[in-house]
Amino acid sequence: MRSKEDTECMAAVISLREVAEAIELQTDESVSYLDPDTGKVVLVTDEMRSVVEEGKLDNIPEWMREALPEVREALESGCFLPLPSKFDVHEWAIMDRFSRAQENDRVREELLDAIHGAGAFRMFRSTIRRLGIEEAWYQFRDRELEEIAREWLEEHNLPYK
Repeated sequence: MRSKEDTECMAAVISLREVAEAIELQTDESVSYLDPDTGKVVLVTDEMRSVVEEGKLDNIPEWMREALPEVREALESGCFLPLPSKFDVHEWAIMDRFSRAQENDRVREELLDAIHGAGAFRMFRSTIRRLGIEEAWYQFRDRELEEIAREWLEEHNLPYK
């Protein structure tokens, strides 16, 4: 955690929405880092990390070659902070809260049934589509991701808007 007295890396006002979107876009093979000086978010895939760590630039695509200076800075500068990972988000728990928040008993029970057992994520997506509540789910999930981002930013004493 950074202190307010840290003069090497002065914090900018960070976009809460951009941090939430970056958290959402991460995968099992990537982590996003925030530059508190600029508010810029850098997505680093496992492959990019490996290229930076091993220094092997042979046979990498041009788009990756162009991104490497920024990736290297995110990994080596000491100023960038890793955002909460996909594993920190606990999407299943968000689906559970959404399901339990449904006022209609039938809808609530169908959703709770969908998230238990094999294929829970696939079944949940199928059920929200069938029930016509897909938009409500995405709005709920967006609010939850923004709350995760807000808590993370406050934990790191970073100003946000």
